[in-house]
Amino acid sequence: MRDYSNTNHKNTWNDADVEHHWDSVADIYIKENERVSKAHNQRFTESTQYLNLSDNLQVLNVSSRDCEANDFITKEKSSVSVINAEISQGLMNVANKVRPEVKQVKITTYSELPFENKTFNRIITLETLEHVADPIHFLNELNRVSTEDARMVLSCPPLTSEVPYRVFTKLFGGHGEGPHRFLRSSEVKAMLKKTGWKLILHKGTVLIPVGPEFLQNFGEWFIKVFQKTFISELGIRQFFVCEKY
Repeated sequence: MRDYSNTNHKNTWNDADVEHHWDSVADIYIKENERVSKAHNQRFTESTQYLNLSDNLQVLNVSSRDCEANDFITKEKSSVSVINAEISQGLMNVANKVRPEVKQVKITTYSELPFENKTFNRIITLETLEHVADPIHFLNELNRVSTEDARMVLSCPPLTSEVPYRVFTKLFGGHGEGPHRFLRSSEVKAMLKKTGWKLILHKGTVLIPVGPEFLQNFGEWFIKVFQKTFISELGIRQFFVCEKY
């Protein structure tokens, strides 16, 4: 297994580059996700299971995109308060049109979140880590703004998704990913440990993201059977459920 002890995990772009990409595709974001709605929505149905929600919790959703996660969280527990944090003003504008009732906060960098220490009981950050210029700073910030008994649910594609992503984009288009680096699960685990997050669950999901529903369902059954093997690393969405040390 690769040793990440002396790795800083920084990427070659900056957060403003990420903001620019999502601004540029904001107008097509919802339409493109609707083309793969089953695989897209799985991130929300799966993650809400792990949040372990109870009444009156403070939840931070980052990156919130069009704030769709807000629907699933409040459906699960209507009394929680959700703050949706997003780097793209374009996507915030889209969210404001389709979900004008949600609470949104603009962030300018993932390395400095505009929240007080120990504010949030739950953190949900889906398909964000792979875009962040400085992932260690980001994870440290999430630790800073969360309470001592907080739980975080994080998802991101694994390194094995890079080729399938490029093939899919070439054939079918889509909103693209912009600046990104798909990560080995071992690197994600190393980063979590470095930033004070204790991993309590790692799960690979979405083995077959497109095609007939029966085939996608078979893929989920198959990857479930082979968790903790290389097969689980082939799922395009890896979940990491964490608590603080």
